[in-house]
Amino acid sequence: MRRLPRLLSLTLLFLSTALLLAACAPAPIFKPGSNIANVPPETVAQAPERYIGRAVIWGGQVVAVQNMPDTTEVQILGYPLDSSQRPLPNSPAGGRFIAIMKGYVEPLNYPAGALVTLTGHVEGVRVGSVGNASYAFPLVRVDAVHVWTAAELRSDKPHFSFGLGVGMGIIR
Repeated sequence: MRRLPRLLSLTLLFLSTALLLAACAPAPIFKPGSNIANVPPETVAQAPERYIGRAVIWGGQVVAVQNMPDTTEVQILGYPLDSSQRPLPNSPAGGRFIAIMKGYVEPLNYPAGALVTLTGHVEGVRVGSVGNASYAFPLVRVDAVHVWTAAELRSDKPHFSFGLGVGMGIIR
């Protein structure tokens, strides 16, 4: 009979801990749907005809910004995303891609090295180069984009602090 209250206590402790940890992670920026192609840019580059018109949620690190007459192209080194859709730059890269945005985009808002997450539709592939190597860049027509701030990137990390110290005071 004594085991039941203990088991119930442990179950409640486990559930409350799980809920607390789940509450730490921010919600995704973009609503994932069943129509989203869950593939990295390098997969699209290998077989673009299979993905043209498909929606994607990709993220990564800004490499370069180039303004054109009616659009802006942002070259991005793709990385996997966490559950909050933040790029994971310490993971292996998933290929480069070009995000095509309507109109003029201020390059200072997308500095080289900034982490971004976007949603859009695959338009095809353009052959270009990275250094002296030929490279196939998937093209994504952007619907929405989010540039991550430093505070957002660390927002789900635990904010615990623990300290030990010795204090000295003067007694008069």
